[in-house]
Amino acid sequence: MTEYRVEHDTMGEVQVPVNALWGAQTQRAIANFPVSGQVMPPALIKALAQIKEACAKANADTGVLDQAVANAIASAARRVQTGELDEHFPLDVFQTGSGTSTNMNMNEVLAALAGVEIGNKVHPNDHVNASQSSNDVFPSAIHLAALNLVTDELLPSLKLLVQTLDTKAVEFTQIVKAGRTHLMDATPVTLGQEFSGYAQQIRRGTERVEAVLPRVREIPLGGTAVGTGINATASFRRSVYTYLPSTVEAANHFEAHGARDALVELSGQLKTVAVSMFKIANDIRWMGSGPRAGLRELQLPDLQPGSSIMPGKINPVICESVRQVCAQVFGNDTAVTFAGSQGDFELNTMLPVIARNLLESITLLSRAAVLLAEKCVAGLRPNEDILRGYAEGSPSIVTPLNKYVGYEEAAAIAKQALAENKSIKDVVLERGHDIGNLDQILDVLAMTRPDLG
Repeated sequence: MTEYRVEHDTMGEVQVPVNALWGAQTQRAIANFPVSGQVMPPALIKALAQIKEACAKANADTGVLDQAVANAIASAARRVQTGELDEHFPLDVFQTGSGTSTNMNMNEVLAALAGVEIGNKVHPNDHVNASQSSNDVFPSAIHLAALNLVTDELLPSLKLLVQTLDTKAVEFTQIVKAGRTHLMDATPVTLGQEFSGYAQQIRRGTERVEAVLPRVREIPLGGTAVGTGINATASFRRSVYTYLPSTVEAANHFEAHGARDALVELSGQLKTVAVSMFKIANDIRWMGSGPRAGLRELQLPDLQPGSSIMPGKINPVICESVRQVCAQVFGNDTAVTFAGSQGDFELNTMLPVIARNLLESITLLSRAAVLLAEKCVAGLRPNEDILRGYAEGSPSIVTPLNKYVGYEEAAAIAKQALAENKSIKDVVLERGHDIGNLDQILDVLAMTRPDLG
């Protein structure tokens, strides 16, 4: 049987589990929002604790809090940042749209811990939440959490993927293959050229994410309830940002309170990265299809049995996992986009769902990029004979003959070669064309570098 203690807030008394660090307002939110069973992302809880630590220090600097109380709050906040107390943040993502419930959850936990440290009552509102409002603290925490995850996880993961793709692009420089447009044979390319394109997609995606970070760094902390900064001072605002060096104060607090456009922009860039990763994973999946009835151009690493009924079957499991991640990121971006549009006057009231979807997208893409790099791309092996055979057998290699025999005759050569299962060279000679350097013109590797001819 769970034992309870009695806590109270402005609405009256509430029973709280005796070992819980939270208080009455958190307990009410537990009862009010039994929606999804999904709690706030740990990255958000950590960022919120970072902000509370900074606010406690700034409140001590400006004389709002006694130094001992501020130190105890900051110490408690650092404990929360380690993740050791995550169980004391049980609230559902789908809660009050301002994130007030989670802000109060943090305030109550820190007040309880700080009170034990100093042996005196610490109030969650009067002390922990001094100079703050949920309306500036919670969105600031989303921005900071996104910055932390992008900097610590996503950008390093994308750079690893770029490096791995670049390595393969160099390794595959001389391996010629049939190009494809509309999923139909086209003029030759090298496998290295394809992989250089993949690397550039992720490189550009990395640049897009980095480009939005200056706007994500702007946070509304210090604007309190509606952006005016009521109950906070200019000296508090000057001080608090010294403890949050990765952020800057919003250029306009009314924009920063009423809109979450920077987070919507970041989500859009994450979607673009996901589009790139989907294309890369899908191309690799197609090139690895087979082993007899598919394209058979690449051998993908064997990671696990692919069927519960067909012995020996191996599937492109990493590509499939990555594609599902990308699908989830597309959906998350749609949710963030709509939620971002719900900035009614001085406050967006869909902040928790923005946090949940945006932070999930960052985490998923970070992990998927590493999987794609390490468990798929790094172990790819080309089937060179098949690749060259497809290139040389493609009717599209007739293209360089346009300037010698004309487009219509070249088309007739291609159709005859295909219908009679003959090489382009044989059909050209059979039709009586005397082209002295025919072998050089039909060199499929040379076709991939016409500028060197």
